[in-house]
Amino acid sequence: MEERVVVLVGYAEAELLDIACVTTGLTTANRIGASPAYAVSVATPGGRAITCDSGLTLQGQRSLERLRGPLDTLIISGGIGHEAAGDNPRIVGHVRRLARESRRVASVCTGATVLASAGLLNGRRATTHWLYAEQLAAAYPEITVDPAPIYIRDGSVVTAAGVTSALDLTLAFIEEDHGGELARAVARGLVTYLQRPGNQAQMSMFTATPAPTNGLVKRVVDHITSHLAEDLTATVLAAHAGVSERHLTRLFIDHLGKAPGRFVRDARTEAAAHLLTSTSLPVASVAAQCGFGTAETLRQAFASRYRTSPSRYRATQSTSVT
Repeated sequence: MEERVVVLVGYAEAELLDIACVTTGLTTANRIGASPAYAVSVATPGGRAITCDSGLTLQGQRSLERLRGPLDTLIISGGIGHEAAGDNPRIVGHVRRLARESRRVASVCTGATVLASAGLLNGRRATTHWLYAEQLAAAYPEITVDPAPIYIRDGSVVTAAGVTSALDLTLAFIEEDHGGELARAVARGLVTYLQRPGNQAQMSMFTATPAPTNGLVKRVVDHITSHLAEDLTATVLAAHAGVSERHLTRLFIDHLGKAPGRFVRDARTEAAAHLLTSTSLPVASVAAQCGFGTAETLRQAFASRYRTSPSRYRATQSTSVT
């Protein structure tokens, strides 16, 4: 098996975890696989050590300026130094040059800023850390920025969301390059899920809890997530909370950024996605358990949120269906 040459580009105040998720994932594939699969290195300006945004120092292994292709994969790390890196003509110029000599180009988190500065995202759909998505879209209007997915593939360019999405991206690359068996073995070795779906939202609504100071909103959310198959119309929820529909809607928008009906639909869709990838229940049964009523209603919700059908989602994202 010929090694695939993978280079990560680091710079001052890069995020160490962006880099480590990739290097650890790929070197684990090397240890587990029958033969080395990847030749992994970190390239920095001048090959010098960089101080990451955590304050830790990382030694560069290769000089960005002297690096030559062909490369299999070029990955740009993110970090709070992404704006300075994107404004540095030497870094941007060498990234642009190396991209032409690479089979696949990717960024993690705010590393998308560097790809954007190099013109590599023009006319493409891309993602970045949700906190910086609006900033990227405003600075580069020629890019279609989608802040929701874990990662987005547009041709030979892949952009990943914040920080630990680097691990999801790495596992996806391993599966693409060497098959699902090695990817699953690496995931087990790293004690993680095989990978979150690329089109899964960066932040799950089940972890984005409402402000703890508003007990009413929290009680309604808890009721929704534990009674998905029941009647969850705004009228029923307002009665459950003992307030008017108008007041409940105002509270939800203030604390969750969405009306009760939208929250319920998103909660049901996310729960359905979990059931599709973790069970062998028929799609109609999944729809019923999550409160959609019919498989067609579930299909419409999936098309809106995940841009795919429930059956296709299950086929491409399932890890251990039982």
